[in-house]
Amino acid sequence: MPVVLKLSGIEQVYGTGEASVRALRGIDLDVEQGDYVAIMGPSGSGKSTLMNLLGCLDVASSGSYELAGTDVSSLTERELARVRNEEIGFVFQSFNLVPRMSALANVELPLIYGGLRRAERRRLALEALELVGLSDRADHQPQELSGGQQQRVAIARALVTSPTLVLADEPTGNLDSESTEEILSILDSLASAGRTIVIITHEENVAERAHRVLTISDGLITADRALAGAR
Repeated sequence: MPVVLKLSGIEQVYGTGEASVRALRGIDLDVEQGDYVAIMGPSGSGKSTLMNLLGCLDVASSGSYELAGTDVSSLTERELARVRNEEIGFVFQSFNLVPRMSALANVELPLIYGGLRRAERRRLALEALELVGLSDRADHQPQELSGGQQQRVAIARALVTSPTLVLADEPTGNLDSESTEEILSILDSLASAGRTIVIITHEENVAERAHRVLTISDGLITADRALAGAR
């Protein structure tokens, strides 16, 4: 399968001189199209720093990061913004939905930034809500939805641009066990359909749903294991 993510010699250093901190110490990583990868690690391990780099929210101090064949390490901020909007679908722990906007309008947001016409935006957003089983809640605002439903809206928003990568940061961290299972089942279905998913989590039961689990410690990948049943 084609390699979607390729990190080579990625280092991230904060500060200078004796006060400098090496958050990442030379990360090499390939993720193929359709892979479902969980990244685990304790607080301070570097997993959040790595997530920010994968999501083009930050730029590495050194090394290269290729997303779908494009070296994003050398892109301008405007080009990075385009990549974040079109190539990466974000799912955050806190949902990040806009209050007083309907579920449909929230899902449409990336398409508005992309310049699509209203009718096309609505069609794609409704399709994305249908995919997560919430087309009947399209007119509801976030405060009218449960936590699990809000996260499903966030997943629909992440999918609406047909991104190269779905990047989920602790997507079940604010959910009860029933809602967690709903979200993980959706991610399972997306993975089975060939979506490329990277999930950041500290929960073993969440990581075990992936095809592959990476462990990061002190800025290094210390383990990379395929799980039984992975493709």
